[in-house]
Amino acid sequence: MVPVVVVAVLSGCSSGGDGVRSTEPAGPSTPATARPEVLGTIPHDPAAFTQGLEVSGDALYEGTGLEGRSSIREVDPATGEVRRKLDLPSPLFGEGITVVGERIWQLTWRDGVAIERDRASLAEVRRVPYEGEGWGLCLDGDRLVMSDGTADLTFRDPATFEERGRVAVTRAGEPLEDLNELECVDGRVWANVWQTDEVVRIDPVTGAVDLVADLSSLRPEGVPASDVLNGIASVPGSDEFLVTGKNWPSMFRVRLPPG
Repeated sequence: MVPVVVVAVLSGCSSGGDGVRSTEPAGPSTPATARPEVLGTIPHDPAAFTQGLEVSGDALYEGTGLEGRSSIREVDPATGEVRRKLDLPSPLFGEGITVVGERIWQLTWRDGVAIERDRASLAEVRRVPYEGEGWGLCLDGDRLVMSDGTADLTFRDPATFEERGRVAVTRAGEPLEDLNELECVDGRVWANVWQTDEVVRIDPVTGAVDLVADLSSLRPEGVPASDVLNGIASVPGSDEFLVTGKNWPSMFRVRLPPG
């Protein structure tokens, strides 16, 4: 028989003085970190169990939770004054909100319905059912992004609320669960991480966290650990955010530069 010579082709390799050395593929990168630059403090209703926060036009819209205490509110973003407030009927437990044109979508926790509201009056227009829990919600271009307490973000149609797809969120290659209140900004999704003082920035294409912001310095004195950070709203036309927590007496205007 004629001997067969096998030639191995090494892709992506470099050679040194002692022979050929292969290059290992890069692992998941560690996200950058940031700490807030505080630009101002605004009063916040300490009775508001904040679940959703969003600035649109000259108004700050806030959704609050707990059975018998849930509401949708229009707030003055400069003073924290509640301009209008509409309570949810018991036993609905309100969760995240987002503005879509002349409508507002409001999630419920375990009630299995999203409530579509008229933005001008805050009045309920209709309810749309969904599977699982509702936590956070934001509008990313032509789609809604929803969290449910897991490591997944679900994409939904902003008109019908039908699911369009989903992505698994990871931090340094590991699943990141307890994604809570959301804010969509410039092609990224910011998410509060429940029971922490962290907000993460997520690439919705890959699901990878590319920035972690430590907001522990914002916690007001005397606020118990059970009143968690929850609520992040981008200020349109700027690189600033309004942030607060459940039953916090203050809301903060901050900038989050990468660290």
